[in-house]
Amino acid sequence: MSTARIGATGGGDLESLRCELKHTGPLVVAFSGGADSAFLARVATDTLGADQVLCVTAVSPSLAPEELADCRSLAAEWRLRFAEVETGELADPAYSTNDGTRCYHCKASLLEALAPLAEREQDGSGATVALGVNLDDLGDHRPGQHAAAERGAVFPLVSAGFTKAHVRNWSKELGLRTWDKPAAACLASRVPYGIPVTLGTLRSVADAESGLRALGFRQLRVRHYGDTARIEVPAEDLALVVARRDEVSAAVHEAGYRYVTLDLDGFRSGNLNDALLSASGVGQ
Repeated sequence: MSTARIGATGGGDLESLRCELKHTGPLVVAFSGGADSAFLARVATDTLGADQVLCVTAVSPSLAPEELADCRSLAAEWRLRFAEVETGELADPAYSTNDGTRCYHCKASLLEALAPLAEREQDGSGATVALGVNLDDLGDHRPGQHAAAERGAVFPLVSAGFTKAHVRNWSKELGLRTWDKPAAACLASRVPYGIPVTLGTLRSVADAESGLRALGFRQLRVRHYGDTARIEVPAEDLALVVARRDEVSAAVHEAGYRYVTLDLDGFRSGNLNDALLSASGVGQ
């Protein structure tokens, strides 16, 4: 898919999205269970029919256990045609080294895993792989998008002009419970660039975040700095974290961290990209 196609815009209209999906034809939707991929999976299935849409969740240590469980629940609730496929990005040194291209190698691994499934669709006639990328995603450091586009994946939400707000508004209009689901990027995004991504690191992050969610915190990140965890929550939840300090600290210590810190700047999705962009001189 060309760069021009990636940047195509419409107006966030549901009918435009349905037309885009009909034009593209049979799909394999990369289904992470987040608001974007869930919306795309549901609308594509409603528009084309389940026989034309296979929703696939990539299972790896970088996917939080709660997210996998929710993918399975959503697939059952919405009667999606659903499959799971294991990806092996962690075994790729280009990924685990965790430099600025980690996301590229992650998406390359995803597309390599989805390609055989897509080729077998429609009795061998094949299907197109679709990702739930929206217009807002194009402004961040997302090399994975280029890896996907290079391998023939399409971004129907972008082509139909959908921003994150459009996705959430239409999801709410359609009665989808994912309309206000907090963003949940892969667990490797909690690890600063330059710190290797390992199975143990991902498990520590997953366990710490699961412990905090069990305490009722919905929107959060646990950033991994060796034996130190840096907790990010929305600014309005900072006082609550302090008030429940003992419980919060215990949950994170239980995940294996020696030190527990709270980021007073609050939750900022993708903020680890700031250091990478500063080092490259982007935006300076």
